[in-house]
Amino acid sequence: MTGALAARWPALTWNRRWSLWGALVALVGALLATLVWLAGRYEISQFQSRLDRDAAEAVTDIRTALTRNIQGLQALQTGPATPVLWSLAADALLRQHRELVRLEWRDADLTVRAHSASPYRSDVFDRLGRASASQDVALACTAARKFNGPAYSASYFVPMYDGLGLEVMELCMPLGAGGGVSGYLVATYSLHHILTELIGKQVTRSQEVSLTEADGTRLAMHGGARRGSRVFTANHLLDLPGNTMVLRVDGWRTAPDLFPNLLTALVTALSIALVSVLTLLARDTRRRLRAERELAEALAFRKAMEDSLVTGLRARDLQGRITYVNPAFCDMVGFAAEELLGRSAPMPYWPPEMADEYRQRQAIRLAGNAPPREGFESVFMRKDGTRFPVLIIEAPLIDVLGKQAGWMSAFLDISEQRRVEELSRASQERLQASARLATVGEMASLLSHELNQPLAAIASYATGSLNLLSDAHGVPTAQALSDLRMAVERIAGQADRAGKVINSVHDFVRRRDQSREAVSAQALFDAIGPLVSLQARKLGVRLEREIEADLPPVWCDRTMVEQVLLNLVRNGMQAMEAVAPQERLLRLAVRAVPSRAQCRSLMFSVVDHGTGIPDEVARQLFTPFFTTKGEGMGLGLSLCRTVVEQHGGQLEYQPNRPRGTEFRFSLAVPPQQLAAGSEVDAASRSG
Repeated sequence: MTGALAARWPALTWNRRWSLWGALVALVGALLATLVWLAGRYEISQFQSRLDRDAAEAVTDIRTALTRNIQGLQALQTGPATPVLWSLAADALLRQHRELVRLEWRDADLTVRAHSASPYRSDVFDRLGRASASQDVALACTAARKFNGPAYSASYFVPMYDGLGLEVMELCMPLGAGGGVSGYLVATYSLHHILTELIGKQVTRSQEVSLTEADGTRLAMHGGARRGSRVFTANHLLDLPGNTMVLRVDGWRTAPDLFPNLLTALVTALSIALVSVLTLLARDTRRRLRAERELAEALAFRKAMEDSLVTGLRARDLQGRITYVNPAFCDMVGFAAEELLGRSAPMPYWPPEMADEYRQRQAIRLAGNAPPREGFESVFMRKDGTRFPVLIIEAPLIDVLGKQAGWMSAFLDISEQRRVEELSRASQERLQASARLATVGEMASLLSHELNQPLAAIASYATGSLNLLSDAHGVPTAQALSDLRMAVERIAGQADRAGKVINSVHDFVRRRDQSREAVSAQALFDAIGPLVSLQARKLGVRLEREIEADLPPVWCDRTMVEQVLLNLVRNGMQAMEAVAPQERLLRLAVRAVPSRAQCRSLMFSVVDHGTGIPDEVARQLFTPFFTTKGEGMGLGLSLCRTVVEQHGGQLEYQPNRPRGTEFRFSLAVPPQQLAAGSEVDAASRSG
């Protein structure tokens, strides 16, 4: 029991210490929060009191001004009692008081004898007429007779021509004569101008003042713009004879000031000083706790790292004794940590036949003559006697004082790496063999594709020769012998062409530079002429040639380019099989492509009038082994594009109008032709 209490005592002490600090911090925080809250409440009360005081002063100003206006209105009736003179005096009074919009002199039955309107605005009753307010005037005058003095009517809204209007109220004063009422003086007040003219500017400069009914309905308002988000309101009753309104003053503030007075600021400063002193006193405790926590985290991190590493670690002191091994190293060599700690050379995981070599290497390392962090390979022996290769990386072990206390070594078991390298080497050899087989297959496919034309031509000429011999009945004529000679020559030419195709395809597959020569466009067309004519007669296709005059030769591999032209022509003829025979037309054209006034290449085009190329076929047109023909191999256009690109050109196609497809490609002229053309241009410019 005592041991358990002793083990729990540090934790209990730590919890009690932090509980006391937490309570102290909470009390100080509550004190600061209370002070700030009280300061805010004090400022709110001060602002509200000032707002109430402004409202009371504004009501007093309005009452005083209205009373003074009543005295001025009473003085208006002391002058000559003629409408003209009265109107002149009323105009003078209206110019002095902007809050008055109209003055009227009425007799005992409320008939208007004279009236005058404010010179500062148009008559407010121009739109609806004065008769619209007769009821309000009658009520005010009835109240005036009852009070035997001035009385006010309830306010009402008068619309005007400009789309706006005014909230007005009537003041009625009875005029006595011989103990009775001889008439009335009616004054019309604008509530908005009462606020603007009768209240001090200091009230409306930063606050909004309004006159409202008892239920809060605003009748008129005036004042500064909103400057905050918090609204403070003060209401004060404006009790007039016959009418009661409420004067409302609204003030805005963003938030109360944090320190409204010196006392609050002083108390807050003392509280902050107290917290600072407490913080200084607690610094040592926090530093100690932080150091303990960091030490515990470091130990936990080291333990987790030891358990998760697959790299073996070993530490040795300056005398070569093992001071530390991690679990990965123990698993690697098959020895427990207790069997290795404190051991020195020879190590139990050294192969006996290599112990002397390892001892010399360790002596060199401990002497400090070997470069640090330089990896080297070695062979270790497990406890069961099996050998395995390892990669060793060593670095100096530095203590907290910055001095070297030994050596730290990292070990990697590279047995799997060696096995993967052997597998990779064998796989590489198999890949090279597969690549050679693929090259052989590619060459075989190309040969089978490209030899179709010359072999078909040889077969056709051979068949024709046999037919000639059969028709001669054993005695060939001179014409038959001539035709036989021509057929045999054609067979020999196509056989020679087949040999050239084999050589060209062989060089093409091996990616060698083909032998190129200067060949005219006419010669290229003439070379494929017999084969093209033969197939054209068979399919009923008309051929047209468009070759510009004075064209330079092109620099190319003649056999391969002839094969490109032959493939494009054959495809064009086959594309017109679904077209009527009279519309089967194939056009072969060659034109110069000038560049800076000099012919640098020739453009070859093959145009058919077939059905065109659908979109789904166009996306895979040049894909190897893609074909729409039952007997095709799908290598023709792919080979044509490769040959043209090797000659520095580009095989393109576009729809022909009104129908069909145009294939075209360009071939460069020989370098000597470009040089000669440049000299001619230079001579013409100098001349």
